[in-house]
Amino acid sequence: MNNAILAKAANEARGLAMDAVHKCSSGHLGLPLGAAEVGAVLFGESLQCDPADSRWLNRDRFVLSAGHGSMFIYSWLHLSGYSLSLEEVKNFRVLHSLTPGHPEFHETEGVESTTGPLGQGVGNAVGYALSGKMAAAKYNTAEHTIIDNHVIALAGDGCLQEGVAREAVAFAAHNGLDNLILIFDSNDVTLDAMAKVTQSENTHALYEALGWDVVTIDGHDLNAIAAAVATAKANNNGKPKLIIAKTIIAKGIPEVAGTAKGHGEGGAKFTDAAKAALGIPEGTHFYVSDDVRAYFADLKAKRAAAHTAWQQTFNAWAGANPALAAELSAARTGGLKAEDLLKLVPEYPAEGKSATRNCGGEILNHLAKSVPQIITGSADLFGSTKNYIKDGGDFSAANPTGRNIWFGIREHAMGAICNGIAYDGLFLASGATFLVFADYCRPSIRLAALAKLPVTYIFTHDSVGVGEDGPTHQPVETVSGLRVIPNLDVIRPADAEETAAAFAAAFSRADGPTLLSLSRQDLPLLGFASAATRREGTLKGGYVLVKESAPLTAIVLATGSEVQWAVEAAKANPGVRVVSLPCFERFDRQSAEYRESVLPAACTKRIAIEAGVSGLWWKYVGTQGTILGIDRFGISAPGNTVMKELGMTAEAVTAALG
Repeated sequence: MNNAILAKAANEARGLAMDAVHKCSSGHLGLPLGAAEVGAVLFGESLQCDPADSRWLNRDRFVLSAGHGSMFIYSWLHLSGYSLSLEEVKNFRVLHSLTPGHPEFHETEGVESTTGPLGQGVGNAVGYALSGKMAAAKYNTAEHTIIDNHVIALAGDGCLQEGVAREAVAFAAHNGLDNLILIFDSNDVTLDAMAKVTQSENTHALYEALGWDVVTIDGHDLNAIAAAVATAKANNNGKPKLIIAKTIIAKGIPEVAGTAKGHGEGGAKFTDAAKAALGIPEGTHFYVSDDVRAYFADLKAKRAAAHTAWQQTFNAWAGANPALAAELSAARTGGLKAEDLLKLVPEYPAEGKSATRNCGGEILNHLAKSVPQIITGSADLFGSTKNYIKDGGDFSAANPTGRNIWFGIREHAMGAICNGIAYDGLFLASGATFLVFADYCRPSIRLAALAKLPVTYIFTHDSVGVGEDGPTHQPVETVSGLRVIPNLDVIRPADAEETAAAFAAAFSRADGPTLLSLSRQDLPLLGFASAATRREGTLKGGYVLVKESAPLTAIVLATGSEVQWAVEAAKANPGVRVVSLPCFERFDRQSAEYRESVLPAACTKRIAIEAGVSGLWWKYVGTQGTILGIDRFGISAPGNTVMKELGMTAEAVTAALG
């Protein structure tokens, strides 16, 4: 390791961060300056990567959990030869640049996850590590090792204080994710004050107690950093690794270094003198020396050569294992089609009753038999959410190929870990809990939608029909609250066939997450309409379930368990059309012609019924319409009793029809 050049690179990375933050008068200097030596060792020595191929299968995954310090990763991506030009570094936080305020997946090559909300990156890194363990166990053979990479995350005090991180690190230790290395930028400072104002735990002892290997080092000592990372990579002992790197926040700007003022842009006004003290030529901006450029150019070539050598091993593996190679290729390219997935699910009988959570479990197992990428997990609720893959095995340190993940009572971490799996792109992750607990993982769901991750949420017990557990467990605002998240498809199916289409829609979607809202109580099978009608209609988000048999006088719209009441009310009203609208988002993406065919503008008498808050339905019923909803919390009583008490009945629909 060339200590002299890496020390110089660390100072020049500091200079890039200073200039970028100063130029836009916005951003965070603390971490990019304080952790510069960590960056120098990782990007200049320790990372297994190829800047020419940022998605190389066997690369180390680096996650900047402390995403506010985004100039850290932008500086090092640029210096180490990723496709991030100096011009883009200069455009830090400028509209449409590749250097947005916080790192964003899909925006910048080399950025492995969208981070910013603190702690999310820790959970994402755990998901990456889980995916890596599963992939290594699944694809490596005795003759060929094609996956032996590590996941390295850089986090600060704020990340580790967040509950999502606490949940995730406990999960990581319990499941033996020893391919995970968490570097804690321990500078004893948070945004408002010194860290001692808000924390007093012994981090070293805490993580050891959780089951991590822990070492504390000087975070400015290049040799100590390199040795700690090398040891962590070499020690496959079943424990994730924590490197506590003691650093000085905003190191290089004496006026704010080591203080809370160094966290943000407070030191920007002192940068000229600071850069001079770091050896950066006076009057220069965004300066990188020729010898640093030369070092990283040479390193980039060496990394490309290592990638080429690995490719030879991969090619030999693929030749010896064509079935595995085809499976891995399919996993990486995606391309599943809902229509093909639906062929894997037998049609249900025309009559009978079943809770959509029960149907969901059956459908998931049908799909999992033919789609090996599908994995699933539950927040200690497999017995209730019904999403257990039979014969799939349980994921654990002893069985990393298990397809069922026991997250424990950790909904927030479940969401962030599923995101990490989705970022890695090798498996189709799904997680389950009761719908009312969606708010425990809502930040992770929001980030999945923002980052366009194909995560599936299997959320059951979807309404006041839950019954006796009462209002704490009866979601009324939850479905509508989730529908307002951009790029999240929320599907609330009315019966088994709609549920089949909902699962097919979710697992075939490549550009964002899907949430399935499933019932606890039995619902009638709507066999008067063909399975094809219900499946195809659900894929479109909404469709005509009951066609009027006389001139159209009114349209009744419903989702989920309330569709049955719309159907019942229409029986005595031949001029009434019933529209099942399981997914607002998918319906809104259809052509104007299709939407008009389902909801003709000429028919202004419209009634909507759903066991939840009414506000979002106005866009479908119009100002002359009627909404039968529940704009209050629920009641503790049997589910059918609660539904009747709160007006979720065919009689209520009939009365509204007049």
